[in-house]
Order: sequence, then structure tokens, then C-alpha cells
Amino acid sequence: MPTKTNWPEAIKPLLKKYKGKQHPLEYKNTYQLVVMVVLSAQDSDRNINSLAPKLFEAYPNMQALTKATEETLFPFISKVRNFGNKAKWLTGIAEKIKKDSSIPDTLDALVELPGIGRKSACVILRESGKPAEGVIVDLHVVRVAPRLGIATGTDPKKIEKQIMEVLPQKDWDAGMAMSFLGREICRPKPNCEKCLMTKVCEYYKANS
Repeated sequence: MPTKTNWPEAIKPLLKKYKGKQHPLEYKNTYQLVVMVVLSAQDSDRNINSLAPKLFEAYPNMQALTKATEETLFPFISKVRNFGNKAKWLTGIAEKIKKDSSIPDTLDALVELPGIGRKSACVILRESGKPAEGVIVDLHVVRVAPRLGIATGTDPKKIEKQIMEVLPQKDWDAGMAMSFLGREICRPKPNCEKCLMTKVCEYYKANS
């Protein structure tokens, strides 16, 4: 892979544009964030945002969630993709954590929880204001990072590793910044004219 681009420098405009922008999931606290992140796997944030209020009315905190069973969760989450497994994961998380104040705040502890992988853990850490311990690589980043040329391939773990190798830890929020770029501009059919990364983008160079 040609490493001509100085990525710590090149990524600055993107980080600046999306610095501090909240994730599209409309959560109000860390408990809601954890639940919504688990539900949103392979589903749309919009779908999760629309059904979350009723779910949180019934189960306002982790303590309330400990009293839930998979069956009592089904009416609230049956429109979610893979809801059977997700109900199992949520009851498992509640059983393990028991109360909001015990929600872990490290990547290693978060990925120990049912239904939470590296990407989900990185989202939870970012939105909780904790330092990044990894890079968020969602389906948008899998599209955007190779287009930019900061990573290659389609394997999220390998893309994350490549980004972590070329950027200092303080810039690892680049993952979420690329995700926002992918949602807004670098769509499957990209709107390159509006993009602030065309100077360094491999895709743009090859296609313009």
C-alpha cells in the first residue's frame, strides 16, 4: 500500500468537522446508549430511535432491566433485526451489570458483555467521553476508509488495525468521523463535489 499520504495531517479537516458530534442514536444516558448500541447491530439507527422510548418507559434503567425476561422484551423489540438473540444479550448484560453505575468504561470489560464487540465498545467509550482504545469501524467506514486510501480490504478488524497504525491514538476518533462522512457524503454513490477530503482521496483521484 503506498504510504505517501501523511495521514495524521490529512485527517485533521475531517476530525475538525465532526469533533464532538453525537452518534445518530438518540440516547439520554449511558444505560440507554448500551441498550441501543446492542439493538442497532445490523439494523438502522432510525429504527432503534423510533422504538427506544417505549422500551425505556418500561425499563428505565439497568436495575429495571434485570427484572426483564426475553419474552417480556419481545413486544418492544420485535421489529429489530435478530431480536431473539438481542433479547438474550440484553438480559445477559443486565444480569452481569445489575445497575447503571457498574457499566464498564474500558474496551476489554465492555467486550466481555454479551452482544458487544469491538465496534460497539468503541462507540460506547466515545459517547461516554472516554479516551479511544480502538477505532470505530462500521459499514460506512468499511466503504470510506479504502476509498480514502487510509486502509485496504473489507475486513473491519484489519481496517481498524491499519488506521490505528497510521494515526496517533488521540486521532482515533477518525473512525466515527469517517462514519459521519459515509452517512452524509461518501454514500455508496458518493457526492465528491461536497467532500472536504478530495485532496487526499484515492477514489477521487482515480475517478475524477
